[in-house]
Amino acid sequence: MLKRKIQHTIKEYFNSDRRKVLIIDGARQVGKSYIIRHEGRAAFQNFVEINMIDDRDGARVFADVKGVEDFYVRLSAIAGRKLGSKDNTLVFLDEIQAYPQLLTLLKFLCDDDRFTYIVSGSLLGVTMHKTLSIPGGRIQTEHMYPLDFEEFLWANGIGDEVVDSMRIRFKNCESIDDGLHRRLIDLFKTFLLVGGLPQAVNSYLDTQNIYRVRKIHEEIYNLYREDASQYSMAEKLHIRRIYDMIPSNMENHKKRLRFNEVENKRGKAARDYEDDIEYLVSSGVALDVRAISNPTFPLISSAKKNLLKLYLNDVGLLSYILFRNNVTAIKDDNLGMNLGAVYETVVATELLAHGHTLFYYDNKQKGEVDFLIDDYDNLSVLPLEVKSGKDYSMHRSLDRFVNNPDYRIRSAMVLCNEGSSRRDSNIIYMPIYLVMFI
Repeated sequence: MLKRKIQHTIKEYFNSDRRKVLIIDGARQVGKSYIIRHEGRAAFQNFVEINMIDDRDGARVFADVKGVEDFYVRLSAIAGRKLGSKDNTLVFLDEIQAYPQLLTLLKFLCDDDRFTYIVSGSLLGVTMHKTLSIPGGRIQTEHMYPLDFEEFLWANGIGDEVVDSMRIRFKNCESIDDGLHRRLIDLFKTFLLVGGLPQAVNSYLDTQNIYRVRKIHEEIYNLYREDASQYSMAEKLHIRRIYDMIPSNMENHKKRLRFNEVENKRGKAARDYEDDIEYLVSSGVALDVRAISNPTFPLISSAKKNLLKLYLNDVGLLSYILFRNNVTAIKDDNLGMNLGAVYETVVATELLAHGHTLFYYDNKQKGEVDFLIDDYDNLSVLPLEVKSGKDYSMHRSLDRFVNNPDYRIRSAMVLCNEGSSRRDSNIIYMPIYLVMFI
């Protein structure tokens, strides 16, 4: 079984007074149901699981629930023998977005305090955005993502002692031993191919067969495209078009979403596709990175909504689209290939999984920097530049950014393939896999 960081969060919830309902949100196929099932069965004598999509497409037992008592009657009709008390009974409501009204009911189930509840959904971000009555004080929402690189290392037999020693070296800006670096950069390149979707990771661990891994990527990529079926035909086409544009946008110099190309109409802007972009981001299948032209802490105060980049939620999906079954571009450092999009995607997914909000620097006169994150320790901004080639020490835009006295930048970081960690004035150079500690 793949070890996931969110297991700790779930166990903490089970060991708390459970006065709120824990909601695990995230894109489809990131492993939510599996990990909840595993932890729930281990912690509770009685485990009841209701998949609301199966119910909606089948018996529709919960389609017209009128209130708490009505919910209990319907629940007991399915799982009466397994219903005990709050201390020994966990009710897992999976894919709750199939019945948005149940999100409102959670407040009353929580107040009634009869059982312990845990909830998950694949399009919860979209559903909660549209639901008027969300029980804010009664829910604890946690987001789950594909495996990050640290979880991928665990899956490949790299233990906590090694990871902890790397973390110390990262904090002290010390280089990783050459032998360990070679092992880590090889695993990192494998991660670029496989990504962090659990089904793909398990397939790789079992078979090391990239063809089978790519078939899984193909299925999930198409599944994400089809999930927009709840919308009107026009909206669905826009969503699919924007989603399909992400890889090609990443290959362009600016990498920004070009709104004129969604429908091939001039004059289109972000406001014309706000709902479509909101769907892709809220459903977890795309990551949005907002532009900052004049960075101040906190970054959210100066973000621009009309200039944004979109990344896929998993680097394995992107490398599948770009390279299919060919592994040499990534594994052999093929100098004829531009791997910048792949490297930026993995950094974006890592930063988001670690709780950062994503921004980038875009200034017509002064250039562009790949990522900006809030530096809470120094109440400043930390710029990050991602380099996939050998010219990682060439970064004119980053230099101008750091040397601008108005920005008050304490330090910047360049993430690259080199094994050494070093500081050159206020620029820190680190192996790219150490993004796992930012």
